[in-house]
Amino acid sequence: MPLTAIPCLFMRGGTSRGPYVNRKDLPGDRDTLSKVLLAALGAGHPLCIDGIGGSETVTTKVAMLSPSEHAWAEVDFFFAQVGVGEPTVDYSPSCGNILAGVGPAAIEMGLVPALNGETAVKIRNVNTETLVEAMVQTPDRRVEYEGPTAIDGVPGTAAPITLNFMDIIGSKTGALFPTGQAREEIDGVTVTCIDVAMPMVVAHAADFGFTGYESKAELDENSDFFSRMEPTRCKAGERMGLGDVSSSVIPKFGLLAPPRADGTVTSRYFMPKACHPSHAVTGAICIAACVVAPGTIADMADASPGGPLEVIRIEHPSGMIDVALDYRLEGGLQLEKAGVLRTARLLMRGEVMVPHELW
Repeated sequence: MPLTAIPCLFMRGGTSRGPYVNRKDLPGDRDTLSKVLLAALGAGHPLCIDGIGGSETVTTKVAMLSPSEHAWAEVDFFFAQVGVGEPTVDYSPSCGNILAGVGPAAIEMGLVPALNGETAVKIRNVNTETLVEAMVQTPDRRVEYEGPTAIDGVPGTAAPITLNFMDIIGSKTGALFPTGQAREEIDGVTVTCIDVAMPMVVAHAADFGFTGYESKAELDENSDFFSRMEPTRCKAGERMGLGDVSSSVIPKFGLLAPPRADGTVTSRYFMPKACHPSHAVTGAICIAACVVAPGTIADMADASPGGPLEVIRIEHPSGMIDVALDYRLEGGLQLEKAGVLRTARLLMRGEVMVPHELW
């Protein structure tokens, strides 16, 4: 029996990678969709050997695009985090790195017409209802992938893509501090439960016996840390109103330490069963908000009292990620928008094949 062919673009978005697919070319019902995505990426094997996924969480992501009916947005972005060693699909989070490729992919798919010079692609993130403007370089009305911009975690340089995130406080929970507190204690550790672009539980690295400067490999090999961190994350998820999060990747977990270079703060971001090799974009925005919001555990960071385009520099295992915040501290954190500079590259275009019996 022939295989089922699904058109897709295979792209790097920021420091992540995966297929970008037109939603109309995928099953409509969620159960069949999950089965198709698992088969396409080869989830359930540590190397995703029977699919186009990779052996890390950052390489088992899927972007699904469609025209948007939102009054502001042009494109709907529906994200799926596919498992690696486990056959799972999680639609609850988002991914700011994969989002970096949504603007170029939307133009390549004909969902948004390219302008001559630069094209603003207005995106609605279906998973979180976040609105994002992606500024894509389009000389001669074609996406330009080559350019001078370097981002830590990706070799070489590429054309810049600016992502401006709006309406991101309370992305999943509806509140900056879903528990009603800027800091609290869980399992003897002081944490901040915060929701800006991505719900997170943030703690001091020292409270888990770390310096905060450990490599991804050092952290991933520390089973004692994960056995201690996961119960704390799950209890935080319940307090944040997210219910039982034992089988969900949100809230994410972050460890903070003072900067070592010229950054504002050092962060280690967990996905949550492994340390991110660099840093998630939405997680970086959440950490930046934690830095400037009064009363959080990030008071170690030296941030100004607010203003347009305050740059928070976050040191991570692969280098640095900068987040530009437009915010005020009047009656609490008032965040107008957060901007992050990313790049993307089209790696391949064609069809991904899945067993016909699935769909």
